[in-house]
Amino acid sequence: MSKLNDLVDWFADKSKVMIALSGGVDSAVVAYAAFQALGSSAIAVTADYKTLSQEELQSAKQVCSEIGIEQMILDYSELENEEFVKNDSNRCFHCRMELGDHLIKLAKTHNVEIIVDGTNLDDLGDYRPGIQALKENGIRSPLVETKFVKSEIRDITKLVGLTVHDRPANSCLASRIPWGQRVTAERLVRIELGEILVKQLTNLKQVRVRDMQGCAKIEVDKEKVSIFDENTIDQLSEKLKMIGFTSIEIDKDGYKPGKINVISN
Repeated sequence: MSKLNDLVDWFADKSKVMIALSGGVDSAVVAYAAFQALGSSAIAVTADYKTLSQEELQSAKQVCSEIGIEQMILDYSELENEEFVKNDSNRCFHCRMELGDHLIKLAKTHNVEIIVDGTNLDDLGDYRPGIQALKENGIRSPLVETKFVKSEIRDITKLVGLTVHDRPANSCLASRIPWGQRVTAERLVRIELGEILVKQLTNLKQVRVRDMQGCAKIEVDKEKVSIFDENTIDQLSEKLKMIGFTSIEIDKDGYKPGKINVISN
């Protein structure tokens, strides 16, 4: 609990704070701590930018309900941003710069001086241009400043009773499309539906359906790959072709974040 106290104390001298809250565990614990310290002076903001799955959006709403914190929804479409849609290696930077702009405008209308996010120490070891974009917008990361790693975050969210504590890490649906291939509404829809179908058929929580030029490349935890027997693959193939995929492939090496981050034409 001492680490949680450190996080709550981080907010103690702040007057009003806005938390960029996704449906994941990291921003959930930040929102929890902010609400403990500031009550109604802490506001959670979730961006529905049309590349966030409905599952994540519902998770964010559930988190706010459990905490008791006020939630606002930012509604805009990243598909109108050509820098994002062209999907180069800086896609996440453009995404987060746009998000930062929207958060800053909203904060000004509510007299909020400090905006925070859920970035933690473990995130800093990956290629995360989005983190740099948020930093450039002056958005702070209390979990980094109080030196939290992912395992500590999960422990605390479980301890305080947030149901998101065991939720697998997720990212926007556009991350399932290789760099260099355009992000379109059609691809995002079939990716989201594809992941729902795989989860329903396998009862797995951690699932990625990568859209590889129409081929659904399915990634799950490596130790779970054996669940895909011939019958399951046949059923998946039939269902995924119905929603627009041309074929399916099971990645035998298992799920790994950022695996397809190479330029593809």
